Amino acid sequence: MKFKINDLEININSKPYLIAEVSANHNGSIDRALELIETAKLNGADAVKFQTYTANTMTFDLDTEDFKIDNGGLWDGQSLYSLYKKAETPFEWMKKLFDRGKEVGITVFSTPFDDTAIELLEELNTPMYKVASFELTDHELLKNIAKTKKPVILSTGLGNFEEIEESVNVLKNNGSDNIAVLHCISGYPTPTEDLNLATIKDLRDKLNLITGFSDHTKGINASVAATAYGAKIIEKHLIDTHETDSADKEFSINPSQLQNLSSTISEFWESHGEPNYEIKSSEKQNLRFRRSLYFNKDLKVGKKISKDDISRVRPGHGLEIKYLDEIIGLELNQDISLGDRVSFDKFK
Repeated sequence: MKFKINDLEININSKPYLIAEVSANHNGSIDRALELIETAKLNGADAVKFQTYTANTMTFDLDTEDFKIDNGGLWDGQSLYSLYKKAETPFEWMKKLFDRGKEVGITVFSTPFDDTAIELLEELNTPMYKVASFELTDHELLKNIAKTKKPVILSTGLGNFEEIEESVNVLKNNGSDNIAVLHCISGYPTPTEDLNLATIKDLRDKLNLITGFSDHTKGINASVAATAYGAKIIEKHLIDTHETDSADKEFSINPSQLQNLSSTISEFWESHGEPNYEIKSSEKQNLRFRRSLYFNKDLKVGKKISKDDISRVRPGHGLEIKYLDEIIGLELNQDISLGDRVSFDKFK
């Protein structure tokens, strides 16, 4: 089980791969978008992801009931077109964004939302593709992504298992053999009680694919917790500051939070390890502080030992306590002083 990005292989023993999602957080400024690439690199992300669409490739410019958002959420009352117009990443930016990634040494890729976006990203030789949760069931889009033979990360928000499995099969049947799946809840922001992070391992077991977590909660705790459930890819929205009036700011993290997330998931990964019952190098020097058997008084040669003559004390240089019953009743072959170690060679 593995997922490959260029020369990097992600497997079940790998350090989690951290993706900083820019999405709408450029807020219409290419300079901000370019700066966020550098910010992601400086604060521990492995990749930066954009979304390649325009309002015109997403929906119609209509303000009728069907095309208005009325779910009571962050974007309630807006038309789909106006939301996407504000959040879009213009196609003409994409080459500059990819070039900046190469300059600073971080992987840049994107989510396409239609065939024109795929064509553009192919021209830029994108290293991989991301499928957004809302496009999970767009099998035509999946087919065209799969035909590129590039790695594909599939988000699963809004999808039941049957839909997720169908989409994975569409990718496989159209030429994609390098797929990862991200557990995702498409609630913005996502309440903690809706996360069900145990789904991460369940998806891995059922699909036999590398799995991860696309996080729309506030803060970083859910992403950190996801690594304990086997997430090998973490995707989190990055914003320069929460003062930026972005459509996605409520579930985004700032640079210091990204740095904290990167270092924390690294520590979690390092601590996971394998089942191991050997004494570790960091604790060997403390073996001497275990309790062991010592004589608790001066004794003469020939004395038959009783429990009253022995104490279980620290340090651990004496005989192991498990041998206590074996030495009771034995005769000393030498004089003993208070504080001498108990050992078998002191008995007849």
